[in-house]
Amino acid sequence: MSKKKSNLTRRGFLKRAAVLAAAPTIVPATALGLGGSVPPSERIILGGIGIGNRGSHDLRWMLPDKDVQFVATCDPQKSRAEAVKNLIDTRYGNKDCKIYRSTPEFLAERTDIDAVLVTTGDRWHALASIMAMRAGKDVYSEKPSAMTVAEGRAVVETAKRYRRIYQTGTQRLSEGNFTFCNEMLRLGRLGEVHTVRAHIAPWDAAEMRHDWLPAQPLPPKDEVDWDAWLGPCPWRPYNAAYCRGGWRGFYDFHTSCIGEWGAHTFASCQVAIGAEKTAAVEYQYVPNESGDGMVTKFANGIKMILQRTGWRGSCGVKYEGTEGWVAAADGYSQPDVSNPAMLDDFKKLVGDYMARTQRPMSHVRDFLDCVKSRHQAVADPEVMHYSMTTVHVANICMWLKRDLKYDPAKEKFVNDPQADRFLSRAMREPWII
Repeated sequence: MSKKKSNLTRRGFLKRAAVLAAAPTIVPATALGLGGSVPPSERIILGGIGIGNRGSHDLRWMLPDKDVQFVATCDPQKSRAEAVKNLIDTRYGNKDCKIYRSTPEFLAERTDIDAVLVTTGDRWHALASIMAMRAGKDVYSEKPSAMTVAEGRAVVETAKRYRRIYQTGTQRLSEGNFTFCNEMLRLGRLGEVHTVRAHIAPWDAAEMRHDWLPAQPLPPKDEVDWDAWLGPCPWRPYNAAYCRGGWRGFYDFHTSCIGEWGAHTFASCQVAIGAEKTAAVEYQYVPNESGDGMVTKFANGIKMILQRTGWRGSCGVKYEGTEGWVAAADGYSQPDVSNPAMLDDFKKLVGDYMARTQRPMSHVRDFLDCVKSRHQAVADPEVMHYSMTTVHVANICMWLKRDLKYDPAKEKFVNDPQADRFLSRAMREPWII
């Protein structure tokens, strides 16, 4: 420590203090909400868990909203966490985005965070969402949002117990073309609807792999925390391909080709037919590897058919009634319709829906609005759970290679203990619900 004597006397100190006290205080305009900015009291403080390619898309979708401030990211992979930090620091022009490697530490330490964006692989969606809600955070979770019926039920009960807002990333529930199709059905414009068709992914299989990739040398924990990456899944040898998305198609990590797009399309279909708080009750096995052509039936008598083809884009739906049909998929400039005159009311139907529900045609904006209003999001925990239940039961039907009957109220199969065994999976400690 320097021994140099200060030249500042007591009288000099008091004089300087008086000058500083008389000077005007400069408060940044952003702190007052001026210049189009949002004051801190109105901002949603956001953090992220497992943000990779899809998560970066969601994050870039949220960041332009002026009432969002992203402050921290958590990821067992150092490279991904640093990529997010670089994105955020560049946007805000500072170095403030903090990196965490441990999800429990992240959630416990950041009491300032209001909401969490969960965009891990399938295996972590439900657990990370539950941990975040228990820590008092609202959650936007990518799909498929649960690996089993039991996980989905746990998300529902956690959101209810902790009074959290939860949105699953089935964004087509907040897009104009799909909303128009849903409204046409709801308003009876299609007559009596008897069949809906749901697009499933045209790659991989319903019968997933039960082996694992060859072991490779485990990287330093600072680079990849492999135990945390696996989370609740069984221990498997490290292979770098998993961390690059190569986990798809494996039973330990994935929800199959049915879950890949069915998470979207089943939710759209079930909301449209008024079955958003239930699941299909009958499932007819089809002897192929994907489930293409499977007929499922709801208690209201409407059939939902799983299809790999029939649309020009991805994640398509089609609703068929006695007076006509409508269909939509990603990339459509407007819905396909059986009669072009149906499109005359496109803007009116979408506008009426927005006025009636007070929801925007933006899935993330709907979530952010609900964080503030505390109203349930359009893809709330039950919408997620019951559409994912139909996904899971369709998978089980394919695995057992026989027709199944399911009771959505009891969340059990009808007199089928063997099928009931697939409704949950063991979770590896300490990564348990």
